[in-house]
Amino acid sequence: MRSFYHFLLTYRGKTRPDEKSRLADWAFKDHNFPKQATDYNDVSNYLEWNSPFPNAVNVFDELWEIYQSD
Repeated sequence: MRSFYHFLLTYRGKTRPDEKSRLADWAFKDHNFPKQATDYNDVSNYLEWNSPFPNAVNVFDELWEIYQSD
């Protein structure tokens, strides 16, 4: 299984950024993001302490559901 981070990168670099691409772009630039994580709690806990924008945890939850269905 690929890490959540590698899944998230597929949302990077949109011409018209949305919240999903904002989260992806931020994770790419954040050197401390848990890049090897495949566990929900690892990424969720990191975002709770380091949220880049107010709705980031909700966006993560949406993306996690898509990640799990892949």
